[in-house]
Amino acid sequence: MGLRRFIQASYFQCARTSGILKHVRYKPPSLVQWRYSGSSLYKAVIFDMGGVLLPSPYRVAVEWEVRNCIPPGTIKQALISGGENRPWMRYMRGELTSAEFLQEFGHQCSEIVSQANLSVPVDSFLSDLTSSQMSKQLPIMTEALECIRAEGLKTAVLSNNFYLHSGVSFLPLDRSQFDVIESCREGICKPDPRIYTLCLERLGVQPKESIFLDDIGQNLKAAAQLGIKTVKVDDPEAALKELESCLGFPLQGFVPHTRLVRPTMEIPKDPLQKYLEEVLGGWTTGPLILRQFSHGQSNPTYYIKFGDRHLVLRKKPPGNLLPTAHAVEREYRVLKALAEAGVPVPKVLALCEDSSIIGTPFYLMEYCSGHIYKDVSLPGLDPGQRRAIYMAMNKVLCKIHRVDLKAAGLEDYGKHGNYVQRQVQTWTKQYRATETHTIPTMERLIEWLPLHLPGNQKTTVVHGDFRLDNLIFHPEGPEVLAVLDWELSTLGDPISDVAYNCMAHYMPSDLDILKGLKDCDVTELGIPTAEEYFQMYCEHMGIPPIENWNFYMAFSFFRVAAILQGVYKRSLTGQASSAAAESSGKQVELMANLAWDFATKEGFRVFKECSAAKPLARPYSTWTRNGAFSRRNYVTMAPSSPAHISKAHLILSPDGLPGRAQDLYHKLRRFMEIHIYPAEQVLRVHQVSQSRWTPHPLIEELKIFNCSPPDTGNMEVLVRYGTEEQKERWLQPLLDGKIRSCFAMTEPQVASSDATNIESSVVEEKGFYILNGHKWWISGALDPRCQLCVFMGKTDPEAQRHKQQSMLLVPMDTPGITVTRPLSVFGEEDPPAGHGEIFFENVRVPKENILLGPGRGFEIAQGRLGPGRIHHCMRLVGYSERALALMKERVTSRVAFGKPLAEQGTILEDIAKSRAEIEQARLLVLKAALLMDTAGNKAAALEIAMIKMVAPLMALRVIDRAIQAFGAAGLSNDYPLAQFFAWARALRLADGPDEVHRTAVAKLELKR
Repeated sequence: MGLRRFIQASYFQCARTSGILKHVRYKPPSLVQWRYSGSSLYKAVIFDMGGVLLPSPYRVAVEWEVRNCIPPGTIKQALISGGENRPWMRYMRGELTSAEFLQEFGHQCSEIVSQANLSVPVDSFLSDLTSSQMSKQLPIMTEALECIRAEGLKTAVLSNNFYLHSGVSFLPLDRSQFDVIESCREGICKPDPRIYTLCLERLGVQPKESIFLDDIGQNLKAAAQLGIKTVKVDDPEAALKELESCLGFPLQGFVPHTRLVRPTMEIPKDPLQKYLEEVLGGWTTGPLILRQFSHGQSNPTYYIKFGDRHLVLRKKPPGNLLPTAHAVEREYRVLKALAEAGVPVPKVLALCEDSSIIGTPFYLMEYCSGHIYKDVSLPGLDPGQRRAIYMAMNKVLCKIHRVDLKAAGLEDYGKHGNYVQRQVQTWTKQYRATETHTIPTMERLIEWLPLHLPGNQKTTVVHGDFRLDNLIFHPEGPEVLAVLDWELSTLGDPISDVAYNCMAHYMPSDLDILKGLKDCDVTELGIPTAEEYFQMYCEHMGIPPIENWNFYMAFSFFRVAAILQGVYKRSLTGQASSAAAESSGKQVELMANLAWDFATKEGFRVFKECSAAKPLARPYSTWTRNGAFSRRNYVTMAPSSPAHISKAHLILSPDGLPGRAQDLYHKLRRFMEIHIYPAEQVLRVHQVSQSRWTPHPLIEELKIFNCSPPDTGNMEVLVRYGTEEQKERWLQPLLDGKIRSCFAMTEPQVASSDATNIESSVVEEKGFYILNGHKWWISGALDPRCQLCVFMGKTDPEAQRHKQQSMLLVPMDTPGITVTRPLSVFGEEDPPAGHGEIFFENVRVPKENILLGPGRGFEIAQGRLGPGRIHHCMRLVGYSERALALMKERVTSRVAFGKPLAEQGTILEDIAKSRAEIEQARLLVLKAALLMDTAGNKAAALEIAMIKMVAPLMALRVIDRAIQAFGAAGLSNDYPLAQFFAWARALRLADGPDEVHRTAVAKLELKR
């Protein structure tokens, strides 16, 4: 389908120009004789640098000696004599700096020529060796490398190299083309077997699967002893002929982004050549060269050189195809019509619908030369040039959308109206037809999209796959010469094209299928933001901005997910036309998650426009008696008139809230239903993905509460105990949600539930405090946004027991802080914040970073714990409510033994118990919160201890019942129950174990 260049660069990418050395020419045999089976035993080719990819250092030495009147062979003798500890070997192992090497190497060379009484200017030799002329890769090796990589083999450079004066290693190669093994970085050199083994490990191949090219015999011998196939490079041309015979495919005649035709995608040449002779005329003769564009994911695409003609052939893939898919006939028709309408497109030559020629219908077009920018960040251009490129892309999209359908003969090219609705139905159907496993996010999108379709859709020609790398630009300016890949084109809503065009703005720059702009500062690059680009389009088209922009983005990512699923399914049957198609299966869920991110944004936009929902209708409240709270004497009564309402009261229903609070409550409920609950699975999947230590963008988008631990506790510490300077530096960014923080108290060597046991040291020294200690279970420490650590340690071990500790504010980038690992909770690492193990080794912080003063740490810890504990209990009540809600939904929809689970007696009993226990715990939490607000934390000590003792056990029971109702599904990552259970169990230990709180409650009770 039209996604093939979404995976790789376009098949029209023109060859880049570069400076080349002219002294070596390689005249290979004709391309026609090669037929690569794709079954080569070899998976990797490893190159030496000097003497293979670059000119030989020994040749440089010979020429340098002649110019400097140095006896012939002096440099070579110095390079190879002296054993493993000679200067050259030590330099290549990174043991000597450039200055140290030149001194020792100069002395060695002087000894060699001592009889001639000469001074050897070795610094001049090193300059020649690293000069720009000697750093140019041999052209035939460059082309061979491109051919090897085009056939899917891995490539590496295994170099004995060194550090320059600047401290940079000498490796004047394009590192993106290799796995690089540098002796100066690894500390080992060829012919040491360890460096070959390291290279093989980096490549992930066995010795027998590799070929190694070098110009030095002892290096080749060491490789051969490990079982690596070796090729000696005395003459590059001869060496490449030997390499060709090993690999079984040519190493010349490279056409960018092409390879030999894959065995499953071969087409018969003889009937094709006969057809070409008829179409192009009898005067076009010569050998037919046929190569396949390696990135074609949908309609296989081929490069053809026939005589002096350069063509492109697009055909349907083999096998049983989905209805209306891969319609090359439509591509040909729209290209021909658009060319006549003045839209820049490739020139089509002929359409062949006779499947007997090459097995499927196909069409021919001219090979179009120009520049294609496959990297959307446009590296190498200045900001003005980048903006001009995006402006030109925007304008050509507008030109497509302005095409007069009647004049172009395209009125029947597609249906009019309801385009997005049909597209959602089509791609849902295509997805179902190629579905290999259940993807929860896709299921939600399939349900959500039809409910939020846009109205008043305009009808124009839509490209369907409009992206930067589908455009050919003039080599000398920002002019679009041709728009490529029209397979998905039809009549439809033009805004869908614009949204699709903006997808790259929301994709990370390291994404395999398309490098995006999400991690880039587009303003600095000169690239319009997605919003600016869309505004630019609206201005060019003369239309107002579209409010439901997020819907179109959600739809675009959903469609790509469906396309990738089709590619993946075909890869399982061997029908997909790209060797990399199988990797598309891993990208389906990523695209679906991005689609759901935009769906939630659209829901939030709609939500903000909606009025608050109707309040609940059951009023009741719990009221306190007037008088001192220390008596703990409460009654429950019905609310009366506002005049009788005390400032201190419990509210158990939204009806008891003030009007503004009721509005906020109902907005919060809607927000949770629209944004939070649907995002649960997205975030759980993210937590087990490779990118789990990077915060999911959805968290930043929905970040409105800013109530995550340990930030809440740290913010309270700063509010209560911080100086104005400390508040300005740390509190405000925390309140704004711009940074995160951690709290370092717990230590592995002591029972840290007793804060007086803390052993980490804080020593004063010349205006600084020096911190040393080993901490663990430091929540939030692994979050990349974590910039502050609140550290607790001992400043005076000889002071009174509760006056020994102090707390300090420590920036996380302070030298000496090492986060060694994330600790897991029941196997879950809880990314991206995590729970870190940290070593503090001679960490220096200014004295002004201390909180409240020396010896006040225990006091601060006690003040911090009360609010932290009640926050945990509030979360536990929330977990329990969510678990019960999921349980009710489950038991009303599942049938066992002939009737719904909800009708089973044990299930009904569990639901009743859960509701009662939640309400009991909730009342105790509310009572503790009320006391804290009105009488203070100290007066609420008993209630705080009770709720911390009660809430985790309550939550465990409620969540356990829900898991039981779900069966095995309740243990999986498809639902939040297992995670809730793990968190609830962990909270029996966090901020003090149950035993501590039970003891506190008992002691307070005995005093009453």
